[in-house]
Amino acid sequence: MDNATQVRLIGEVFAHLDAKTTAQASDIMYHETSAYYSPERLAQEKAILFRKYPLLMGLSGQLPEPGDFLTDDYSGVPIVVVRDRGGDVRAFLNVCRHRGARLVEGCGKAGRAFSCPYHGWSYSLQGKLMGIPDQGSFAGIDKEDRGLVELPAVERDGMIWVIPTPGATLDPDDHLAGLAPELANFGLADYHLYETKVLRRSFNWKMVIDTFLEPYHFGVLHADTVGPLLFPNLCLFDGFGHNLRETLPRRSIETLRSLPEIDWDLITHTAMVYVLFPNTVLVMQIDHVELWRVYPVADKVDECVMYLDFLIPQPVETESAKRHWERNMDLTIRTVDEEDFPVSTGIQSGMASKAQSTLVFGRNEPALAHFQRSINEALAAGS
Repeated sequence: MDNATQVRLIGEVFAHLDAKTTAQASDIMYHETSAYYSPERLAQEKAILFRKYPLLMGLSGQLPEPGDFLTDDYSGVPIVVVRDRGGDVRAFLNVCRHRGARLVEGCGKAGRAFSCPYHGWSYSLQGKLMGIPDQGSFAGIDKEDRGLVELPAVERDGMIWVIPTPGATLDPDDHLAGLAPELANFGLADYHLYETKVLRRSFNWKMVIDTFLEPYHFGVLHADTVGPLLFPNLCLFDGFGHNLRETLPRRSIETLRSLPEIDWDLITHTAMVYVLFPNTVLVMQIDHVELWRVYPVADKVDECVMYLDFLIPQPVETESAKRHWERNMDLTIRTVDEEDFPVSTGIQSGMASKAQSTLVFGRNEPALAHFQRSINEALAAGS
């Protein structure tokens, strides 16, 4: 993030601290609870948000070398993303063109080619069908026509984007609606994957993202964990199309008042939360990046799965570094899994009972309202 933006945002934080205010939406927002429990609504979200929009698959550091791959199934189609021999990132449907077997599982290194574990059909990292055992039994097959089905994939500024629909047009700059230069300044391509956690919980997928989008609850729910580190009920909000940036100031930001503006460092004294529409939360912390990628599970309105990719600036090479990152990961998981998520489970239960028909988002929750309004708009446009 450039210095001018940092100075502007820090100035806004100081103004709110002095006035004892926070960023506010123009009005309160009422939101139908059926958005979290309606099967018809979920089907619409899956068909539009998870098939037509770019999805962030991870950061460049997760595929550092040619042959490195990762897989993803939660968009509703099986995807494999791989770095080819020329260093480019490609994405394919993770199915063999013979009988549809899955080519690979999880993440790892494919070597020079993918080889189907069922009958041994092989494919180059560019998706071309290379070899068919007992090829004489498949006389007349057009190898050029039986390569892996490619998906639109773009690697830009350390981020890997995929649309799970063959032939779609993928333009990350257009999708990010002006946010791309700011994200580029973070040098995300230089981060290294420390660990990926996969969490599966019993509430609607949107609730995971909701938990990141207002500090109104910090002083109550997180009083003994992150609450003492961050100002409760104080945030900045900026929208970028359907995406957003939420700035959550740490209490340490007060120390900047005595420094010249050229020395102001926003990242050290905040948690920067970005929602990269539709399903990714990127959190810039003081010394690491958290990437939360959230999906619904099948057709279950009350079940979600999330990847937490924990990315760090340098590889772990010492025991002390390992202990440091273990503590950081533990605090991150403990905060959401012991505090946020039990509340979310209870909310989901209450919604399923139809105890009430609407939720209300206060003016002090502008990021939350923007996210839910963006989903409403995308679904209306897509249908």
